[in-house]
Amino acid sequence: MTDPYLATPEDTDANPALLRARFMAEGLDRDALDPDPIRQFQRWYQQAMDARLPEPNAMSLATVDAVGQPSLRTVLLKLYDADGFVFFTNYESRKARQIDHNDRVALLFPWVALARQVKILGRAARIPTAESLRYFMTRPRGSRIGAWSSPQSQVIGSRSLLEVKIAEMKRRFGDGEIPLPDFWGGYRVVPFSFEFWQGRESRLHDRFRYTPDEDGWRTERLAP
Repeated sequence: MTDPYLATPEDTDANPALLRARFMAEGLDRDALDPDPIRQFQRWYQQAMDARLPEPNAMSLATVDAVGQPSLRTVLLKLYDADGFVFFTNYESRKARQIDHNDRVALLFPWVALARQVKILGRAARIPTAESLRYFMTRPRGSRIGAWSSPQSQVIGSRSLLEVKIAEMKRRFGDGEIPLPDFWGGYRVVPFSFEFWQGRESRLHDRFRYTPDEDGWRTERLAP
């Protein structure tokens, strides 16, 4: 499994503005696409890392509630592999409740500085507790305290109430180990559609969609 957050970018002096101009001039051709969309994503992700974009693993996550109202927020991709894309959250948060009701979600990687986007449609499911624990133990201590302290998405009267809860959790755990909360963990988005979008001049962008077929993945060019 690849951990993009901990990956080390190549030692390069790449200038994002120059890269944007180069990528827009080169465009995206079918012959340049990897037949596997995960490998194609990995290629583009590495180029975003090499360009030293701030938080290239930031992705928009869209979910839908019980009455069909979409919600959108930015989360961080923490792991990805052939099985999908993993992020972590409070299982009592709004996004988690919506996923539990409707597991169809959308992801967007908005690498605007490179005139690129990757759009992913898929189904989200909780990952095994052991996987969540393995990641949780790599988080900074303050983030682990925060996971225990925040009633995510619930209304609170003031920030001071949150700070009181943080102080309470610090006293509770002292210098000891901080366990994984039973209300916190990861979701894996298993994709069934990818779209790679490369910006071009005059808004005549290059767009390619991957969808499953009997031989693996089918690629189709979309009009801009």
